[in-house]
Amino acid sequence: MIDEDQAWLDYRAKFADVYDESNYASPLQSAVMRASHRLTEKHFQERDHFAKVLEIGAGTGEHLGFVRHTFEQYVLSDLDAKTLEVAKRKLNDKFGSRLLYETQSGAGLSYADNSFDRLIATHVLEHIYQPHLALKEWIRVIKDGGVLSILIPTDPGVAWRIGRHLGPRKNAISQGIAYDYIMAREHVNSCNNLIALLRHYFPDRTEAWWPFPIPSIDLNLFFVCHAVVRKAEN
Repeated sequence: MIDEDQAWLDYRAKFADVYDESNYASPLQSAVMRASHRLTEKHFQERDHFAKVLEIGAGTGEHLGFVRHTFEQYVLSDLDAKTLEVAKRKLNDKFGSRLLYETQSGAGLSYADNSFDRLIATHVLEHIYQPHLALKEWIRVIKDGGVLSILIPTDPGVAWRIGRHLGPRKNAISQGIAYDYIMAREHVNSCNNLIALLRHYFPDRTEAWWPFPIPSIDLNLFFVCHAVVRKAEN
């Protein structure tokens, strides 16, 4: 077994403290990241309602502010408990008792079958080893007819590689983060493979891209898929 190296341990130890600054500090990077959350929720309106919602990899809770539909309970889950503490400080005053914060691995959930009406995973699936198994786990906890919403970056598409060098890389390096190494450890799945998995598992789905409506990995920065889960078909 290979021991973790110090660069990775240092990064994980301060992840909760640097996440918001790394992703939302600069105006350009903040606008791009918020566009990804907005794209994920563009499909829904205030008249839509999902009683129980689970967000995988919720981190510091940035996505919830873009949710437009109503809900009775929203569970923010993340493997990093420290990020959930940040989320709690940011969100509790506005949403109160409708929110739950739970430390969970996105690849193995403790919830019972058919627990949620919607599951949201933004900037998550590219990080998970054996993503096909994670998808099956997510399907398990969604009710029949429920919705699975997944957003992924178009890494390693051309636009993504260019955009990475315009902002995130420089910002991370300035914070002492070994960016190229961390990305190699973090983004373990290519978008083209993930899109192939999503299209295989979910024939009943809608897709969207950003910033252009053209279905191209190289021209865009983000891809989102909304899949209606049909239990009889899985």
